[in-house]
Amino acid sequence: MEEPPPPAVLPSSEDTSTVSSHSFVNAPTTVPVGLDASTQISPPGINQPGLTIPVPPEAAPLTASLVAASAGMPPAVVPSFVRPAIVAAPSVMPPPSMPLAALPMPVASAVSVAASHFPPSTPNDNSNTPSIPVPTPIVASSSVPSSVILPGIAPLPFIAPIPVPSSRPVAPSPFVPPSRPLGASASAAMDVDNTNEQDQDAESKGESPSSSPDHPEDPSAAEYEITEESRKVRERQEQAIQELLLRRRAYALAVPTNDSSVRARLRRLNEPITLFGEREMERRDRLRALMAKLDAEGQLEKLMKVQEEEEAAANVDAEEVQEMEGPQIYPFYTEGSQELLKARTEIMKFSLPRAVSRLQRARRKREDPDEDEDEELKCVLQQTAQITMDCSEIGGDRPVSGCAFSSDGTLLATSAWSGVTKLWSVPNINKVATLKGHTERVTDVAFSPTNCHLATACADRTAMLWNSEGVLMKTYEGHLDRLARLAFHPSGLYLGTASFDKTWRLWDVNTGIELLLQEGHSRSVYGIAFHCDGSLAATCGLDGLARIWDLRTGRSILALEGHVKPVLGVDFSPNGYHLATGSEDHTCRIWDLRKRQSVYIIPAHSHLLSQVKFEPQEGYFLVTASYDSTAKVWSARDFKSIKILAGHEAKVTSADITADGQYIATVSHDRTIKLWSSKSNGNTNDMNIG
Repeated sequence: MEEPPPPAVLPSSEDTSTVSSHSFVNAPTTVPVGLDASTQISPPGINQPGLTIPVPPEAAPLTASLVAASAGMPPAVVPSFVRPAIVAAPSVMPPPSMPLAALPMPVASAVSVAASHFPPSTPNDNSNTPSIPVPTPIVASSSVPSSVILPGIAPLPFIAPIPVPSSRPVAPSPFVPPSRPLGASASAAMDVDNTNEQDQDAESKGESPSSSPDHPEDPSAAEYEITEESRKVRERQEQAIQELLLRRRAYALAVPTNDSSVRARLRRLNEPITLFGEREMERRDRLRALMAKLDAEGQLEKLMKVQEEEEAAANVDAEEVQEMEGPQIYPFYTEGSQELLKARTEIMKFSLPRAVSRLQRARRKREDPDEDEDEELKCVLQQTAQITMDCSEIGGDRPVSGCAFSSDGTLLATSAWSGVTKLWSVPNINKVATLKGHTERVTDVAFSPTNCHLATACADRTAMLWNSEGVLMKTYEGHLDRLARLAFHPSGLYLGTASFDKTWRLWDVNTGIELLLQEGHSRSVYGIAFHCDGSLAATCGLDGLARIWDLRTGRSILALEGHVKPVLGVDFSPNGYHLATGSEDHTCRIWDLRKRQSVYIIPAHSHLLSQVKFEPQEGYFLVTASYDSTAKVWSARDFKSIKILAGHEAKVTSADITADGQYIATVSHDRTIKLWSSKSNGNTNDMNIG
C-alpha cells in the first residue's frame, strides 16, 4: 500500500469552537473535496466487506469539520474516542460553514483550547509534549477508498449551547486572600468577590492588584475592626483597671485614724464632715477615697502643703498657750454630783445583800439532795408548752408599742402611738384607767417592782411617772431626742431611760433629779435593763453593741460584740450570769458574764427581734417577740423552742411575763393585746372596743 501524504492542518486562526443553536436545515450543501453525497462511513468493529452506512448530505459538513478539528489538535488534547481514520486528502480544507452544534461539550471545549493555545503539529514534530500517550495521527490519502472510519459511539443527543468567549479562555483565578480579617463586619466580607474581580481586571491590564486605585497601600487597612459590643467590653475592662489602680493608690495613702482628725481634714478639703448615718470607719473610707481622687487629679500635693502649713501654725499656737498656762491635765473621770454619790452608795448597799442571797440559794439547790433542779425545770417547761391564747383585746386606734405587768400580776399596762397609756385588769383584760399627758407617741411603759406606780417613755423626749389611778406624779426632762425604752431599778428608787441622743440616763424616781448622763454608744441607745441584784445595768443600741455598766463605780466593764445589726432588746436572767440580746439580724444571743462571751446563738425568727424577756422568778424560759408577727418561748437550759405564740396579724412590738410565769402578754401593730395563759381558768372573753 502506498504511504499516504501528511494530513492537512487546520489553521489556528480559524474559529472552530463556536457553538450555535442553528439547525442544519438551511445549511449550505457545499461538500469538501474528498467527501460527497455518496461517501459511505463504515462503523468500527464491522469488518464485513460491503457493509457501509451512507452519509446524508446534511451531515457531510459536520463530518468534515470533525475530521479537520481532530487533525489540527495536538496529540495531548485529542479526545480518547477519536481513533485514527483514513480519509481522502483534500487539496484545501476550507473552514466549516456551520458551527459545531452537534459536538458534545468536552470535544468542543478541547477544540477551543487547542485552536487558541497550541500551534499546528505534525507527526514529525519533536517539540516537548505532555506525557499523555500520543495517538496515531490522522492521515488522508487519495488512493484509499472514500470511506471514513469513526469510533463506534451511540447517536449523540442534542445539547443546549453554552456561549464560550471567542478570545483566549480565562484561566482559573488564583486565590486572593480577603482584604479584611475574619473579625470584620458581615458587609465587608460580602465584598470579597468584587475585590477578586477587580484584581483580575487589574492583572489583565498589566497592573498589580495592590497598585490599583481601589487598593491603596494603607497600613491601617490591615488593622482589625471591632464590634460595638467588643468596644464596650474593652471600655469596661479599662475602667475596672483604673478603679483597681485608684483603690491601690488609696490604700497606700496615709489617712488619720482619729475621728476628730478625719473630721478636721474633711473640713479643710471643703467636704461635709459627716453624712447621715455615717460611722467612724465609713467617714475614714470616704476621706481615703477623696484623697485618692485628688491624687489622681494632681491636686493632692497642693492640699497637703496647705494642711502642713495649718498644722504648723496650730502647733505654734499650742506651744505659746502651753508656755503661758502651763501643762494641761485632762481628768479621766468626770466629776459627779453629790446626789450621784449618794445614789451609788445606796445601790451598793442594796445590791450586795441580794447578791449574797442569790449565791446562797444557788448553792443550796446544788447541794441539797431534796432539790432536783432538772426535774423542776422539766415540769415548768411542760406546763409552758401548754400555753394557749386566753384573751385578745383591741388596745387602741393606733399600733400598741409596749406592755408591762404589775409586780403582783393583777394589772397590765399598754402604751400606744396615740400618746395614750391604758391599764387593764388581768386576766379579764378590762380597761381600768387611761393615762393622758404625752404629746407624742408613747414608746414604752414599765411598772415599779415595789408598788403600782408606772413610768412611760415618749417621743416628746420626756418620761412620766403615774400611779395606778392614772394621776401624773413626775415628769423627767433632759433628753435631747426621743426616748426608746425605760426600766426601773430593782430597788424601785431609780429609773433608767434610753434615748436616740446616744445617751442613757439615770433618774431619781422620787425627786425627779437626773443623777447620771452616760455616754458610750456611738449611735442611738434603744434598750436598757437592770441586773436582778441591782449592781449592773445593760444597754443596747443601734451601733450593734450591748454594754454592761457598773452602777456602783460608773465604769463600762464589758462590751458585748457579736451582732451584725442594731440590738433592740436586752434582759438579764434571774440566775445572775446570763444575758439575752435580740437584734435586727434575726438572732437572739445568750451571753455568759463569767466567760465574757456569747455561749449560744438562737436563730429565733425570720425578722428582727423587738423584745426579749426572761421568766422573772427562776429564769427557766425565755420569750422573744419579733416583727414576723409571732412570739416564741425558748428553754433556758438548752435554748430549744418550746412554744410558738402565733395569732397576731402584724409586727409584735413587745412582750412581758408575770412574776409567777403563768401569763404572757404580747402587743402588736395590729392594735391588739393578746394574753397567753399556761393554766385553764375557764374564762372566755369577747373582744370589746377599748
